[in-house]
Amino acid sequence: MNNKHQFSRRRMLRGIGAGIALPWLESLPVWGDTPAAKRAASEAPVRLAVLFSGNGFHSKEWWAKGEGAAMELGQVLAPLHEHRQKMLFVRGLFNAEALKGNIHSSQTGNLLSGAPLASGGEIRSGTSIDQLLAQRYGASTKVASLVVGCEKSNPSVHKNYSMLYSSHISWSSPTTPTPLEIYPSLAFDRLFKEEGGKADRSVLDAVLSDAAALRRDISSGDQRKLDEYLESVRDVEQRIANAGKRGELQGWRPTLDKPSTPRPADGIPQDIAEHMRLMADILVLGFQTDTTRIATLKLNNDHSSLRFPNLGVDYMIHHLLSHSDTPDWLKVNQFFLQQVAYIAKKLDGIQEGPRTLLDNSMLLFCSSMLTGNHEARQLPVVLLGGAGGRIKGGRVIDYSGKPDRQMCRLFLSMMDKMEVRPPSFGDATRPLDEV
Repeated sequence: MNNKHQFSRRRMLRGIGAGIALPWLESLPVWGDTPAAKRAASEAPVRLAVLFSGNGFHSKEWWAKGEGAAMELGQVLAPLHEHRQKMLFVRGLFNAEALKGNIHSSQTGNLLSGAPLASGGEIRSGTSIDQLLAQRYGASTKVASLVVGCEKSNPSVHKNYSMLYSSHISWSSPTTPTPLEIYPSLAFDRLFKEEGGKADRSVLDAVLSDAAALRRDISSGDQRKLDEYLESVRDVEQRIANAGKRGELQGWRPTLDKPSTPRPADGIPQDIAEHMRLMADILVLGFQTDTTRIATLKLNNDHSSLRFPNLGVDYMIHHLLSHSDTPDWLKVNQFFLQQVAYIAKKLDGIQEGPRTLLDNSMLLFCSSMLTGNHEARQLPVVLLGGAGGRIKGGRVIDYSGKPDRQMCRLFLSMMDKMEVRPPSFGDATRPLDEV
């Protein structure tokens, strides 16, 4: 038989499995024999959230030392003191491609991909880690990834680089920045507006069209095996439904099946603190309801023009303020870290079996430069959460002066915690052993 595609039985089942891996299928091990499938029966999924603030931080107050409960934090990180035992402070990583332009745009557009950036106003970067994971897990949730921000995108060109690079950290493809939603009401609607979605359909119905296409390319014997497999899926699906009706369903389920807060008002809040908190709450709700497992929150742009009247710092925009280590700059830095701490606290207050939602998540906070003078030879990186027990917190990891300190090695480590293991990502070919 001359097949148009070459399918092994294992590859065929894995292909179908990607279409049926919906979040509420606790009895997935009935047809799955891998460790990942068995864990899915009783453990919450690992979620990823990336939080970003532009223009770096106070040059003397971004530091951490010690470990566990004895960990000490610089003043910028003081808002995270409560969460230090679930935190990795990572020093010394960098993005080699970002050093080529040495301006905000060239240091931000590839922060989550490590890809070379096109200059001359052209748009070309690389698919970011959040979107690569969304491609893997998107079929499992209503929204493949939530991409939100608190400052409008800037389409201009600055020193030969598009400012779209400064405005976007999430890239769906090398030429496509993922649309950034800055309206809280529309972000809420995307997650919770009542409409049919992938997760609303029967498991079997969701893969029938793929199965029909597959049948044309396999032998009659394999067609019988495929039919038997689909029948077993239908049987499992019906038993899950019946067990749920009888209250017998075991294993993990989201702690909420609908939002616990009202829809935000239309428009953009004039108070930046309110805007950030609304976006933070929506991100947490997205994870808590399992409406999405991947999110990025861009608190501001690199080269940002935000002002902070709520802090009494309204005389200078964020970008200009970043060029000097003033008390007001430290105050603004701490304000951004307070948003990170707020999300971490909310996630840590949600129990999912033996762990909290924070324990089951990776919350990455970073900027595209260490300080406001464009210092990108090392990047500010904090990772909160336990990735479902796969990451030990309360540690400082220092790669300063060491070889192979690519930021993309951290991304490979993070993807590994979500059981996605590409041979390479950006300029890295192996993960960080210490993470």
